[in-house]
Amino acid sequence: MAGMQGTKKNVISFLVALVVGVVLGTVVQTQLNLLALQAIGVGVGFDARLSATVHDLVSFAPLYGILFGVSFVVSQVVATAVSRFVGRGLRVPLFALAGACGLWVALLTANALAPMPTLIAATRSAGGLLAMLLTAAFAGALFARLTARRHTGVVGHAPTVILACCLALGLGSLPAPVQAQSPGNYTVETLISGLEHPWSLAFLPEGGALVTERAGRLRRISGEWGLDPEPITGVPTVFNDAQAGLFDVLLSPDFEADRAVFLAYACGTAAANHLCVARCQLQGMALHDVVEIFRAQPAKQGSAHYGGRMAWLPDGTLIVTLGDGFDYREQAQDLSSHLGKIVRLNPDGTAPEDNPFVGSHDALPEIYSYGHRNVQGLVYDSVDGLLIAHEHGPRGGDEVNIIEPGHNYGWPVITHGIDYTGAMITPFVEHEGMEQPLLHWTPSIAPSGMTRYRGELFPDWHGNLLVGALADRSVHRVTLDGRQANDTETMFEELDERIRDVATGPDGGVYLLTDSAEGRVLRIVP
Repeated sequence: MAGMQGTKKNVISFLVALVVGVVLGTVVQTQLNLLALQAIGVGVGFDARLSATVHDLVSFAPLYGILFGVSFVVSQVVATAVSRFVGRGLRVPLFALAGACGLWVALLTANALAPMPTLIAATRSAGGLLAMLLTAAFAGALFARLTARRHTGVVGHAPTVILACCLALGLGSLPAPVQAQSPGNYTVETLISGLEHPWSLAFLPEGGALVTERAGRLRRISGEWGLDPEPITGVPTVFNDAQAGLFDVLLSPDFEADRAVFLAYACGTAAANHLCVARCQLQGMALHDVVEIFRAQPAKQGSAHYGGRMAWLPDGTLIVTLGDGFDYREQAQDLSSHLGKIVRLNPDGTAPEDNPFVGSHDALPEIYSYGHRNVQGLVYDSVDGLLIAHEHGPRGGDEVNIIEPGHNYGWPVITHGIDYTGAMITPFVEHEGMEQPLLHWTPSIAPSGMTRYRGELFPDWHGNLLVGALADRSVHRVTLDGRQANDTETMFEELDERIRDVATGPDGGVYLLTDSAEGRVLRIVP
């Protein structure tokens, strides 16, 4: 009977310490995220702070409970075993140290396995990481205090404690089934297959096309849509890892005369990398006179959020989209950084004299607009004279925007999305001086690649945006009426493919790139 009572006390003590650790960790990470907003000049009142905290206790705490719970079980069982060999006076510090070390190992493991550089945004800085570890240390010390008189029973009954923890945490809900739509009045043709994560397609005036592979290869497709078996040589050195690689390919407006090709790509190393743009001259199956004309500053760590789309404006200037580097989201509001911006360049990489921040001592002259997260869709429509972009939100908050020079598009101060962990990034969806999106997708579709259809094969789509979706594995048809946008149709779901790029071909067909290790070039015709 005494043994059963001891086991019950240990289980209850563990669950109490676990809940305290989860609640403390959740509250601390919320306040750290709000402090990051305050550091860039955003006022956060009591009501906003309270709503963010309550939101995170509901939305972030379950995931954090799993991460912290697993680490806490292991660390406290280990501490109990070690405590047999140390004095009682060292027991509380031992359990506290074990709790902190367990969470630290769990965070390192999660960051290594997760696609984003840092899973929990509050731990991006050393100070934030230390604050989170202190909450785990407090939980460990609390567990030691609560079991001070019967600590010897914990090891013997560790399986019971672990089982109770797992039952308390739960497994979460399963995703809802996705309903497929019937194919429309079109035919899908596979033109090219066997491409490794193709990213961008550019049509050549003499027929055929160039296509980039994220791994760092530029491939040539003939006018008869045959893929040359060898890649084009002379491509600049590309940093290829996770999301990093070779991105957009764009022909010069005078390509037939100058044979100039522009490439956007990740350059550098895992410890210090950038979004770079190079100007090259295409001669047969080789690039010559390769010159890097732009390198985003500052360097960043991690292999996420580069942007990488390009477009020409009628005046011959080049628009390049950039990402926020994921871990550096506050820099999207910092005009001394290129991260989270759209830049406008002359073809030689210099900043045009009429850029909106030229002459500002605290702003980089290349910046055209700011407050972006990760812009991977871009088109200039000459009919309406609009520069249109879409960008990835986190969990929700993917946006379509009309880009105006000097305007602030809000990230990370305003967003309709939340972090992948469920944590609130910001309590605001609007803020003075920041643009509202024409359209946002919540939940996220992960948009990538976009065209404004002006072909003749599909008259019902004329003037519509066709937006590729990675997570949604489809193409969304968006109608534009002035500054009003509506997502009217989801297409090509039957392909069940991540769509990386969407382009309107010279023949009026719609061309898709599928994002996989065996990627394809598809043509959509009536």
